[in-house]
Amino acid sequence: MNRENPASPHLSYHHNSVSQLGKGTKSWGVDFYDKKKLDSNLNFLLTSSQKLVSLLTPSSLISSLEDPRGLDDFPNSNGDDGFGLERLYYSACRAQLLNEIKMGTCLNEGSSSNSCNEEQTRETLPLRRQPKIRSQGDHLNPRTTCLVSNQRVLETISWNSRNRNYSTICNDKDNNTRDITNKLLGGIPRFVKIVEVGPRDGLQNEKNIVPTNVKIELIQRLVSSGLSVVEATSFVSPKWVPQLADAKNVMESIRNVEGVTFPVLTPNLKGFDAAIAAGAKEVAVFASASESFSLSNINCSIADSLNRYCDVAAAATKLSIPVRGYVSCVVGCPVEGAVPPSKVAYVAKELYEMGCFEVSLGDTIGVGTAGTVIPMLKEVMSVVPVDKLAVHFHDTYGQSLSNILISLQMGISTVDSSVSGLGGCPYAKGASGNVATEDVVYMLNGLGVTTNVDLGKLISAGQFISRHLGRAAGSKVAIALSRITSDASKL
Repeated sequence: MNRENPASPHLSYHHNSVSQLGKGTKSWGVDFYDKKKLDSNLNFLLTSSQKLVSLLTPSSLISSLEDPRGLDDFPNSNGDDGFGLERLYYSACRAQLLNEIKMGTCLNEGSSSNSCNEEQTRETLPLRRQPKIRSQGDHLNPRTTCLVSNQRVLETISWNSRNRNYSTICNDKDNNTRDITNKLLGGIPRFVKIVEVGPRDGLQNEKNIVPTNVKIELIQRLVSSGLSVVEATSFVSPKWVPQLADAKNVMESIRNVEGVTFPVLTPNLKGFDAAIAAGAKEVAVFASASESFSLSNINCSIADSLNRYCDVAAAATKLSIPVRGYVSCVVGCPVEGAVPPSKVAYVAKELYEMGCFEVSLGDTIGVGTAGTVIPMLKEVMSVVPVDKLAVHFHDTYGQSLSNILISLQMGISTVDSSVSGLGGCPYAKGASGNVATEDVVYMLNGLGVTTNVDLGKLISAGQFISRHLGRAAGSKVAIALSRITSDASKL
């Protein structure tokens, strides 16, 4: 990279291209704060930026300040994944550059050789080069330090080129900001386990049967992204959930995969026996906090369902098979309306005491907000240890991420989600899909939380299944990045 050219922190210029601009090129670091020269310098910068656009070739648009690493591991745009990100969305970067120029902002990568006022900058604005942070896959995080007209370092913006994730790191000297950050985010766990439920909960409500080989490939792609828990299928009657009638074939294809857990849903002893015969090594049971929903979903009362699951848990214990418990309708029910937290706590406690190693609390119809999730979690945590709880939010009203954030602040460290926002419930009219795993990973990356999930590969998996379902991706992150790719291809 030509470090003498601070025009844009997002671009790398070949030296021979810049040299074509002529002798004026060396004027990039002129006295920006000299009012007499401001107008002429501004015109020069705008004109030169336009010339640079015409001179740049696609190969010169890279996402790193030092090398193009970070994009190479994305699937090729010509490949089957349909997710190419070979070039950066330059138009957005250029617009940002021009806006910052008009505001009297000087961008500097960290070298003071072309700062606006070099001597003064060295005295009052010592630019501390942030240490290189290597994310999973050893990908570079370029950093851009913004210097504003009052000559104070306001913030450092970090952009992870692989995970396409922005985060803002405030000035270390700003004690007030640091104290507020610690107060609001200090309790968030450093690692969050993501339970991917797309292959089961995400696909069970699809009207058109998804071929078995597509389900298997989806699971393989999810595993390759780094997800360690993928709910594979459900051993229920094909009469009730025809989409998952191929559960045995799916399990036989993935049963020998090591390092990943594939829990399956088993509503009764018959389903449990079938799951074990197919090679399942972890099972899950599900109860409802709503009596009406329990009757419509599994055709029995809450009490009867818990008795069934006691039998499943006992059988699983004899075989050393872990059992995960689900509680549905933890905030609201499509029939009864609001569900009291005390009912949720009762069902969760029963599942935990019968031997479930983890209890997932599901907002089945997605009506929860922070105001209703907090009292529910508080009630449940009074009877079940917080490290044995997980949350499972549907995004019907767009509240999932805020609900997850609140849950993390309360100590939850396991989150259920579905790739590309797949899902819904056949017995909960109006319920939309689960929160998209891509969006959850993006948020967690921004919070500095480790997930061990490769966002690029995860998006690729989401686009894979979305194409087979004949619809656009349900993840906001995937949609945003697809727009960047589309716009970049027009340059």
